[in-house]
Amino acid sequence: MSILSKKQKSFSKIPTHIAFIVDGNGRWAKKYGMPRNYGHKCGVDAIKKIIDSCSKFGIKVASFFIFSTENWARPKDEVDYIFQLAKDMFEKTLSEYKEKNYRIHVIGEVSKLDSEMQEIISKAVTETQDNDGMIVNFAINYGGRDEIVRACNSLIKSGKEEVTKQDFEQALYTCKLPDPDIVIRTSGEIRISNFMLYQMAYSELFFPKKYWPDFKEKDLYKVLIEYQGRDRRYGKLA
Repeated sequence: MSILSKKQKSFSKIPTHIAFIVDGNGRWAKKYGMPRNYGHKCGVDAIKKIIDSCSKFGIKVASFFIFSTENWARPKDEVDYIFQLAKDMFEKTLSEYKEKNYRIHVIGEVSKLDSEMQEIISKAVTETQDNDGMIVNFAINYGGRDEIVRACNSLIKSGKEEVTKQDFEQALYTCKLPDPDIVIRTSGEIRISNFMLYQMAYSELFFPKKYWPDFKEKDLYKVLIEYQGRDRRYGKLA
């Protein structure tokens, strides 16, 4: 039995949506004298485990920032390897996620990915769209600033002369998702790196020092413990 399963009854606040900035794969690999790509491979393995941990605890949405619009500036062989890992992850876990009743969701400028990647994503999303379990949301070729600009242009094209908050939120990639209650960025870097800039306005932020491949269920548990003591006032008085 997992630590979450044993302890979950002690929590009074269970977040609906946790978003992860999965940082530190390359540095983790370097720490152990391995190539950066090995770190990315182990990072994917960590994602799979944390998805199941979130599900065990009753989290409704788990988001993972796996490739940003800025990551294209990395060496081509590393970018190619990351996308091959993503393709393999979607293909190899699809049947498992269908069985576990997970619903796959993807945000980002998917149309700029290669045709094979687009087809794999489309298949994963389509074949799990009727599942009503946890939503597993992957941010691929995603950038928060680009998302905001894209939403503005979409509203302009629709003929809007005045935009409400609700209009704007409906134009975002995340229009069908709740805002994240918790955002976790691993590796000890204390920044949000262009991730869900609008959506995390009132998210609780956590910056564990562990690199992503070392982030385990027990570390998620520690975050959830601390979350119990956070006072989320949304600008109001307690």
